[in-house]
Amino acid sequence: MPAFLLLAATLAAAPADTAPIECGACAEWNQPQAPFRLHGDSWYVGTKGLSAVLVATPEGLVLIDGALPQSAPLIAANVAALGFDLRDVRFLLNSHAHFDHAGGLAALQRLSGAPVLTTSAGARAMRRGATTHDDPQAGFGDQANGYPPIAVIQVIEDGGSVSVGDVVFRMHASPGHTPGGTTWTWRSCEGGDCRDLVYADSLTAVSAPGFRFSDDPPRVAEFRATIARVAALPCDLVVSAHPGFSGLFDKLAEREADPSRNTLLDPKACQAYARTGEEWLDRRLAEEAAPAPGG
Repeated sequence: MPAFLLLAATLAAAPADTAPIECGACAEWNQPQAPFRLHGDSWYVGTKGLSAVLVATPEGLVLIDGALPQSAPLIAANVAALGFDLRDVRFLLNSHAHFDHAGGLAALQRLSGAPVLTTSAGARAMRRGATTHDDPQAGFGDQANGYPPIAVIQVIEDGGSVSVGDVVFRMHASPGHTPGGTTWTWRSCEGGDCRDLVYADSLTAVSAPGFRFSDDPPRVAEFRATIARVAALPCDLVVSAHPGFSGLFDKLAEREADPSRNTLLDPKACQAYARTGEEWLDRRLAEEAAPAPGG
């Protein structure tokens, strides 16, 4: 049976883990996006609003992030459109264990058979299919945060790595936006042109109502350390978990207008992305310090 027919049949047979999550931004985030090459054998296979990256090696594939449950068929179709087979995925990596980045992993795991690699904190959330109590967004509740639990998880420690062929994927712990967040780095070559690629975790200080980052100074210090760490990474090309925060599609449009220049390559991109996170955190802390209206 052709791969695309097998994929369609598999999705039709087990739809529960692709049942749509409803949220204010979900429909916009889940708009289809044609896959495109980042550099070498690294490809963007996500949606308009939620990133997913495929890295191909002769020894197998690595897929980073699963977006929403309803994104899994779109990601799978993008992988197939590039001529790859999800059954060749060796590892599923994740930025952080929220419904909009880990929600599609259960379906992608079913289709690929690959384990998910994450931190111990990320594993706790993924096994229950919802945020843990120490997450700034936990106050939204399991009904808002819930997604299909992940069955097969391998825990990786900060600075740990996994290799597929001669490509090494290194994990950099990125707590702040959520406990257990991760940023992934690897090198991708196009002929003799080898570049440092970064899949960057979210750096936005977002929370459920009532949560105050300023009430937990060690958390703020940890968040700032994460931002500084991302800024210091070897970085020729960055893809953020939400592509808009790193200007990915603006850069893609520039490249399409002038194919002689790969404008996705920007050695200062991680620094710019980190500055956005720093500004967001500073703004959030200033809002928390401001007197309450009428106070």
